[in-house]
Amino acid sequence: MILALLGLLTLGVLMFITYIGDAYRTQIGRARKRVATGGQMLETARSQIEYAERGEGPSVLVIHGAGGGCDQGLDLAESLVQRGFRAIAVSRFGYLRTPLPQDASPAAQADAHAAVLDALEIPRCAVLGASAGGPSAVQLALRHPDRVTALVLMVPALYAPRPTELTSPQRMSALGRVLMDLTLRSDFLFWLALRLAPKAMTRMILGTPPALLTHADPLERERLHVVMEHILPVSERRLGLINDGAVIPALTRFDLERVEAPTLIISAQDCLYQTFAGSQYSAEHIPGARFIGYQSGGHLLVGHQQEITAEVVTFLRAAQEARTVRAVRAVEAVGAVGRSGGRAVRRSGGQEHDGLGTLLRDGLIQSPSQTTRPIT
Repeated sequence: MILALLGLLTLGVLMFITYIGDAYRTQIGRARKRVATGGQMLETARSQIEYAERGEGPSVLVIHGAGGGCDQGLDLAESLVQRGFRAIAVSRFGYLRTPLPQDASPAAQADAHAAVLDALEIPRCAVLGASAGGPSAVQLALRHPDRVTALVLMVPALYAPRPTELTSPQRMSALGRVLMDLTLRSDFLFWLALRLAPKAMTRMILGTPPALLTHADPLERERLHVVMEHILPVSERRLGLINDGAVIPALTRFDLERVEAPTLIISAQDCLYQTFAGSQYSAEHIPGARFIGYQSGGHLLVGHQQEITAEVVTFLRAAQEARTVRAVRAVEAVGAVGRSGGRAVRRSGGQEHDGLGTLLRDGLIQSPSQTTRPIT
């Protein structure tokens, strides 16, 4: 009798292991196929960068956060694509197929973003940086101000002065660091952790209080599920995650007062990555920046997606319209100067530019031989 029970128990364990193995192989196979076919490699003046794009309309450069890639960038920008924008999502240094260079600082990453725009022949565009993608988004606006027409920062990892008990980063224990490193090296362990400890992974990986999911609607729960599942295969994001883990805690204050682009910053007080203080501080020092802060929502801003989408779309369209108005006025000024026999010149970054020539290069006006194309 005992032997029979042991036999049944052994058979049950083997069947369970087989089931787990089959489920893992199926799901990790889909994940690997998704990232293998979702993006393409782009030769730039600096290095090869993986990117993906979707949609038509004004261009938005999407810079993903920790654990992401160009695939998650497209996920983040899906609501913008549905509302008439063209999303260009890059894989940051060390993520998916983008190599990790020796200098993987936010400044170097910003220069790589500019190189992507060069390679795609996009003179300038709006920029959306999320989480750990925030630092390089701000650096892009600082180092290449003529390339950024509008800047959106969602729960960005940015410097905040005078850390306190509430604003300083939570430190992981030595055991936690070891377990995390093992998990990042193993797609199977990460996959298994998602299924055995979903609440712990929501808190630790998504930076979001698990209790928020209890009251979230089905669409929001599905969104968080997709975000978590799309971290797989985590092994192909490990180098980027390690780099972010070194860069983010060492961030210093950027020269925020020099940001010229219209800026919108969004965060939540209960973000477990504690982005609220840095977001608020940055908004206070970036000229004309607007800050939207929620009491709850966590790092994934649970429960606010429709409102946030509406705010971002309105902000981007307003920035585009303002730029179009400036372009029209510049054309009128060029025409007036031309009729008087003079030459219209504007200064930018210490250099002189012919007003008409710059507008033509930027695509805001067309020569008679050009066909109509959207403003980017």
